Amino acid sequence: MVLQKVVEEGQVEVTDTLIDDNNSAIQTSISIEIRYQALDGTVGTWNDKEFLETPSVHSEGDGRYPLETDSLLSSHRQGSDISPGKSNQQSAERRFRRAGKGVFSAMKLGKTRPSKDDHRKQDEPAVLEAEDLDRKAMRQACGLEPDTISLASVTAVTTNVSNKRSKPDIKMEPSAGRPMDYQVSITIIEARQLVGLNMDPVVCVEVGEEKKYTSMKESTNCPYYNEYFVFDFHVPPDVMFDKIIKLSVIHSKNLLRSGTLVGSFKMDVGTVYTQPEHQFYHKWAILSDPEDLTAGLKGYLKCDIAVVGKGDNIKTPHKANETEEDDIEGNLLLPDGVPPERQWARFYIKIYRAEGLPRMNTSIMANVKKALIGENKDLVDPYVQVVFAGQKGKTSVQKSSYEPLWNEQIVFTEMFPPLCKRIKIQIRDSDKVNDVAIGTHFIDLRKISNEGDKGFLPTFGPAWVNMYGSTRNYTLMDEHQELNEGLGEGVSFRARLLMSLAVEILDTTNPEINSSTEVQVEQAPSVADNCTGKMEEFFLFGAFLEATMIDRKIGDKPINFEVTIGNYGNQIDGMTKPMLRRKKEGGDGEEEESELLQNSSEDEGDEDGELVSVSSSQPVKPLVTDRNYFHLPYFEKKPCIYIKSWWQDQRRRLYNANIMDKIADKLEEGLNDVQEMIKTEKPHPERRLRGVLEELSSGCLRFVTLADKDQHHSSRTRLDRERLKSCMRELENMGQQATTLRSQVKKNTMKDKLKLVQNFLQKLRFLADEPQHTIPDIFIWMMSNNKRIAYARVPSKDILYSIVDEEMGKDCAKVKTLFLKLPGKRGFGPAGWTVQAKMEMYLWLGLNKQRKDFLSGLPCGFEEKKTTRGQNLPSFPPISLLYTKKQVFQLRAHMYQARSLFAADSSGLSDPFARVFFISQSQCTEVLNETLCPTWDQLLVFDNVELYGEAHEMRDDPPIIVIEIYDQDTVGKADFMGRTFAKPVVKMSDEHYCPPRFPPQLEYYQIYRGNSTAGDLLAAFELLQIGPGGKSDLPPIDGPTDMDRGPILPVPLGIRPVLSKYRVEILFWGLRDLKRVNLAQVDRPRVDIECAGKGVQSSLIQNYKKNPNFSTLVKWFEVDLPENELLHPPLNIRVVDCRAFGRYTLVGSHAVSSLRKFIYRPPDKKAQHWNMTGEIVVNMEPEVPIKKMETMVKLEANSDAVVKVDVSEEEKEKKKKKKKGGGGEEVEEEEPDESMLDWWSKYFASIETMKEQLRQQEAASAEAEEKEDMEIAEEIKLDDSPMKGSKGQGKNKEKSKAPKEDKKKKQQSAPELPEKKNKQKIDELKVFNKELETEFDNFEDWLHTFNLLRGKIGDNDDNATEEERIVGRFKGSMCVYKVPLPDDITKEAGYDPNFGMFQGIPSNDPINVLVRVYIVRATDLHPADINGKADPYIAIKLGKTDIKDKENYISKQLNPVFGKSFDIEATFPMESMLTVAVYDWDLVGTDDLIGETKIDLENRFYSKHRATCGVSQTYSIHGYNTWRDPMKPSQILSKLCKEGKVDGPHFGPGGRVKVANRVFTGPTEIEDENGQKKQTDEHLALTVLRHWEDIPRAGCKLVPEHVETRPLLNPDKPGIEQGRLEMWVDMFPMDMPAPGPAIDISPRKPKKYELRVIVWNTDEVILEDDDYFTGEKSSDIFVRGWLKGQQEDKQDTDVHYHSLTGEGNFNWRYIFPFDYLMAEERIVISKKESMFSWDETEYKIPARLTLQVWDADHFSADDFLGAIELDLNRFPRGAKTSKQCSLEMVTNEAELPMVSIFKQKRVKGWWPFVARDENDELEITGKVEAELHLLTAEEAEKSPAGLARNEPDPLEKPNRPDTSFIWFLNSLKSIKYLICTRYKWLIIKIVLALLLLIMIALFLYSMPGYMVKKLLGA
Repeated sequence: MVLQKVVEEGQVEVTDTLIDDNNSAIQTSISIEIRYQALDGTVGTWNDKEFLETPSVHSEGDGRYPLETDSLLSSHRQGSDISPGKSNQQSAERRFRRAGKGVFSAMKLGKTRPSKDDHRKQDEPAVLEAEDLDRKAMRQACGLEPDTISLASVTAVTTNVSNKRSKPDIKMEPSAGRPMDYQVSITIIEARQLVGLNMDPVVCVEVGEEKKYTSMKESTNCPYYNEYFVFDFHVPPDVMFDKIIKLSVIHSKNLLRSGTLVGSFKMDVGTVYTQPEHQFYHKWAILSDPEDLTAGLKGYLKCDIAVVGKGDNIKTPHKANETEEDDIEGNLLLPDGVPPERQWARFYIKIYRAEGLPRMNTSIMANVKKALIGENKDLVDPYVQVVFAGQKGKTSVQKSSYEPLWNEQIVFTEMFPPLCKRIKIQIRDSDKVNDVAIGTHFIDLRKISNEGDKGFLPTFGPAWVNMYGSTRNYTLMDEHQELNEGLGEGVSFRARLLMSLAVEILDTTNPEINSSTEVQVEQAPSVADNCTGKMEEFFLFGAFLEATMIDRKIGDKPINFEVTIGNYGNQIDGMTKPMLRRKKEGGDGEEEESELLQNSSEDEGDEDGELVSVSSSQPVKPLVTDRNYFHLPYFEKKPCIYIKSWWQDQRRRLYNANIMDKIADKLEEGLNDVQEMIKTEKPHPERRLRGVLEELSSGCLRFVTLADKDQHHSSRTRLDRERLKSCMRELENMGQQATTLRSQVKKNTMKDKLKLVQNFLQKLRFLADEPQHTIPDIFIWMMSNNKRIAYARVPSKDILYSIVDEEMGKDCAKVKTLFLKLPGKRGFGPAGWTVQAKMEMYLWLGLNKQRKDFLSGLPCGFEEKKTTRGQNLPSFPPISLLYTKKQVFQLRAHMYQARSLFAADSSGLSDPFARVFFISQSQCTEVLNETLCPTWDQLLVFDNVELYGEAHEMRDDPPIIVIEIYDQDTVGKADFMGRTFAKPVVKMSDEHYCPPRFPPQLEYYQIYRGNSTAGDLLAAFELLQIGPGGKSDLPPIDGPTDMDRGPILPVPLGIRPVLSKYRVEILFWGLRDLKRVNLAQVDRPRVDIECAGKGVQSSLIQNYKKNPNFSTLVKWFEVDLPENELLHPPLNIRVVDCRAFGRYTLVGSHAVSSLRKFIYRPPDKKAQHWNMTGEIVVNMEPEVPIKKMETMVKLEANSDAVVKVDVSEEEKEKKKKKKKGGGGEEVEEEEPDESMLDWWSKYFASIETMKEQLRQQEAASAEAEEKEDMEIAEEIKLDDSPMKGSKGQGKNKEKSKAPKEDKKKKQQSAPELPEKKNKQKIDELKVFNKELETEFDNFEDWLHTFNLLRGKIGDNDDNATEEERIVGRFKGSMCVYKVPLPDDITKEAGYDPNFGMFQGIPSNDPINVLVRVYIVRATDLHPADINGKADPYIAIKLGKTDIKDKENYISKQLNPVFGKSFDIEATFPMESMLTVAVYDWDLVGTDDLIGETKIDLENRFYSKHRATCGVSQTYSIHGYNTWRDPMKPSQILSKLCKEGKVDGPHFGPGGRVKVANRVFTGPTEIEDENGQKKQTDEHLALTVLRHWEDIPRAGCKLVPEHVETRPLLNPDKPGIEQGRLEMWVDMFPMDMPAPGPAIDISPRKPKKYELRVIVWNTDEVILEDDDYFTGEKSSDIFVRGWLKGQQEDKQDTDVHYHSLTGEGNFNWRYIFPFDYLMAEERIVISKKESMFSWDETEYKIPARLTLQVWDADHFSADDFLGAIELDLNRFPRGAKTSKQCSLEMVTNEAELPMVSIFKQKRVKGWWPFVARDENDELEITGKVEAELHLLTAEEAEKSPAGLARNEPDPLEKPNRPDTSFIWFLNSLKSIKYLICTRYKWLIIKIVLALLLLIMIALFLYSMPGYMVKKLLGA
């Protein structure tokens, strides 16, 4: 209604009263005047006098009201709260109402939400008072709502609502290009279904450039490797994540030949890193052949891949059971959401042209050439190189061109979706010597595609991408060359490239397709000039309002600033003449260009004259601020710059990004508030979160409406359209989710919802990042003496102007504080922490034709100074601003204290002082020596601070204050320790100094050092205007009250915190592991405790070596602390070593930053008197291990519930029955015999349980999520219904839903219980998959360990881990309470005043302990040898004992099972740190440390959790589960009761025991070895111990019998896990009875088995040979079989020759002896790896029998026909007849009944042989009838059998066709046939010819002799 009226009449006034929580009206009423103005400006502009009050007309420069058409959509034009006028009185009243200012409320940045105009309700920041406030009223009440107050300690300056200033960025150091440590670990487990016959596969693992190979497995296409590879890198994250991991399987590679590629798989490291836990675990990679697109998949490779950065810890998931992993399709190595069938696709990257290249070539030759020939060619030969998925493509080189034209496309062929995230596009300069990069750009595929149902394939452009890199001064050596490679943040514009990208999915069935995957480069059609948008003239204006904090190192040469946008404004490439420049840039588009030029000359020629850009300020000599900094004298005169530039008009992209960025900023600010409220325990953070969600949903809707109107823009690319659609979808969706989440936010769901909302934030930030660039970023360089010193980079979208307010850049037309930083690598480390300069800068960028308002956001009160040309032209930009108005202020900085500062001295302390900068003044606090928590308590007064501009603006927009903390050194300059920012609270001269704004409260400001936090500053700042009456009007400053502090002013009373008296008691226990100080050992240490200037010293330890404990345990001191716990100062612990002559040196120190956990709070009186009358029976369900959560009933101390308990008899009965083999349901699993069970049975059973638990947790969480989604969906439906359900309705709905869910839960939990009972036959222990300490809070229940840190961290090792700085540990504790102590403590029985609050602590005299360390096994060790393996052994060190178990090293294993226990006698406290290390044994040289873990035994020993010896699940006195503790459960229980002053235990009849007021029941009988039953209380006592946490007051969880998993770390590779060790430790005091012998946990020996396989017959074997002569098909069949991993024990049958039907008869027996581990289902083989191996390596491989059928050939290699592999644990039952034997038995394993040879012992049947045909399809190639018979070694000895058909137990000869010589006779027959038929005549002819020849020869031979005879007449 109102809106219609507004549109019709143009204006309307609304008046309304506000209502409070209960919907009743309150006194305040509110009037709003609304004006409407169409976007096209048809209504005309505002005029000033139209509003409620008439403000004075401002000077022309005060662009307070837009002079141009503008919409009232501006949410930021809020000079005051009611209207753009100045209703000061109302706004002041409004501000005073902002109650609830809190400690952490950081800068009050005028965070009041104005009552915005009604028709803009979408963008309304929601303020949620009570749930059911009518929304409209809420919108209007927002000024009064405490929830809107921001408390942003962390975001100190970042919450700014005012309209003239934008937020500064706090973090200084660039984090991008910094190298870090990474480790990629890859385990290749096995391959399956490799395509090819009888292959010898090797896997090649490639990461980046490095390659490693597995060993070769012979003739198998499912090789099992289980080999582990580790690659270490030290590179920047970007480089790391772009590296490609490539796994390829190669067939028969050896030294001589390179082998042929079977298939490969590629993925980039980033994809792995983004996985949960940074890893893929036991997943199957699909292999494909990159050379042949048409081929299908080439096999699967199972592997683990993990990428660890420093400080990431990787949790190894516990091995799930085998069957699940054999489901290949369900466990593919692909990120979520990638379809398993990936297709081939072509990626076309079209490169059109580039412009703005730098003048690169700096080779001396080029310059000489230029000088000699005067050749004026462009000196750069650019080409473009594209890198994607490990392949490179290049365009041609365009010789000598700054504006190269390519029009080429580079084609990549890759699987889609690719597993590589980024495409790298680089312009390079071709050079004879070496090519260098000119600029690099990365395209993130996730940003240019969308995988959803309505998603789109990657697409990009045609669009320009901007490249940034090093500065454009051309020196021979460019020190910032790395920036051009894309590492780190570019510091200057390099070039822009026009390109596009398209993807086409290939149809591989198409025969014409070119199946090569090589990168191809082809010509591409050029694009029209205007395809990227119409050229527009842009105008950039900047004003320098302040330049302070300029580093003195720069020197005092004149300083100026240069601003560039692209190449415009750049002094070197000087693009000043825009007209010529346009021509040049235009290239082909002459017509369009000329038109544009004419237009501009007509419109503006007359008013601009020629507007020549002014891109840099005049050089000015700097003035000295103090000993570190200069400032420039920009006082009343502020220099300006302006630049005209021409870009394609694609502002829409930036506008959309800006809208999303603003939504995200608001969300982030709100979330920071919420977290701050939680941190400071403010009431109702959930209300604030609801408000945040409402803001979010309205923001999202606003985006949809704004973005929607711009659908038809001519030059939009496909990506623009698709992105817009998907962003609108996402935001609409997010808006709905936010609305539903809002209704679900309750106190208890707060935490989870907060997480979800943080995901929203990440998503928004991701969406807002626009991949297609438009206008390049703006660079501001500070030049001193024409040398470039430091820069700031401002994204162009942040200062882009739009008439729609949400689209405007967040810093457009605002004053932004910029901190300039050093370029490139120089900015790393401490150098980058110092501010190079602090600038206050005003920037505006927009279309030239919109530039009328460009001064609107400047502080008012200036005159413009223009160049002579532009004197009388109103829109001509000024070259400087002259401020005529200035205000004088006094700044009071109340510096109270800082805490947790950085240790800058070698002593581990600092001598801190703070330096406060405001405008161009600075002052320091005093230096406080030797502290990390200085309480300066000092007021700094800055007098005569002059600020330029209107007074009222100062009030909302004061400049920021920079506070830097330094460490004073006696020599040299002070060290920088950190920096923070603050905004003062401002009081104008006409305001009163009274609450709620004054006096200001102290707040915490986070101190940053580089990117890391370095403490907090507690301070308050106020800026007071000095009015006409001078300083006398200001509130008085009390003179210095401390005379001894000299002229230092303390913080005044109203501001400093209220103190009260506290007593701090310190428990001094001892010191541990003190390192040497300056090479001298610590001998007589003492601990000094200091807090807020008071303190206490411990007694002196006389001889640290002999006894490091203190003789006096408890001391105390009294101190005044603030009432507000959040303001408590830290407590400092310092350890000094007292030397001779009264000298002492500091060893190390520790600051306890928060005393909260040590504050004693007396227990609630009501709960104190335990209800001792009623008994509470605690229920134990018959121990169901997993469902503990549901069955255990937690009871309040004073409730009277009675719940029945018994560990039942019937369960025992059940167990017995099972042993007898009853219990029909479990026929398969026969009950393990009691005598067979050992500790390992228990261990494996426990691991199963743990996995089951993990699985259930996952399932439960998944279910919870699902339920949530359902709820959300339901709520959405509800919300969409026309009646927006009022709150009451919602509540009923929830109520009705609740019981259903409960029922559901019950139903679910019920069936699981009995099933679990059946399984649980073996007693279990608890397997922790982490250290015991994490489970039990480091065992610091009363004794705390404080790490002492050594002082100064060198600058280079600033990233040194805390570990490296630790110089020792102080053990003790503290207790803080208000004096006097409550009576009930002191009155308690046995109260010892000496111990104060620390009653009942044990004595700290030395004590002898037997430590028994059990090492079970290690997993995933880091390989230590070249072969990728290690030879691990255990080394244990405790005090002087050093055990090295070297002779028992385990050869070549990364998962060794040690199974050993070690006994060590030790004396606490001297020997309390146990180190268990795993070393790698080497034959020569020293052994390398793989990793070690350290355990503090002392804390465990003294802990109330009783970690000396775990409490087992059941009590038994013999067998594998014998009770290990020398004390029986009943003795332990009595001791605990006595120590905890608990009444009990009282054992009653009928298996009951009462402790305090809890009653437990349980069995009372026990069996001894002989099966005799005896009465005992032990079970009952054990039941109580297992539920000790339920006992009131004294109860706590006791450590169960367990195995803990500890990560192994190596000091050389800090933070990166080197493997894990499973172990546990028992400790027994020597003054108690001795414990029994250690449990035997030695690894199980594998059992010897013999498998006899009889191959009876084969059938339907395919016929391979053609007869030479007859062409008849036949095969000479034999069968080959083997069991163990390799083929060395293969056995062949004899050959059945000339089978014409594929039938073969063999009756042949194979015998395979093997060693088998039942528990792990693995065969164990020991063999030497190679001839050079020193010893045998043990392998564990799955038990698989392979049978193959072959065709024998005599003169060539035998032909492989087919094979079958049977997993002996689960293989399909053989078919009864050959007919029933089908391919199903191999392909469809899931549905068939499976058998295990270990259970069946004997199996006979038919199995199919299979092979792959040409199309990779499986086909049957034969069938075999075989019989498998499994015997243990003993049985095999008793009934021996012969190999083949030999004795003993011979098999009869097979019945084959008559001749066994058949192959030979056959040949003869064939020859006869051949001769007789075809070649008869030919042979006769040849014979005749031969006879003839012989006759002639004889004739010739005998002729001469004969003739002689004749002649001589013989």
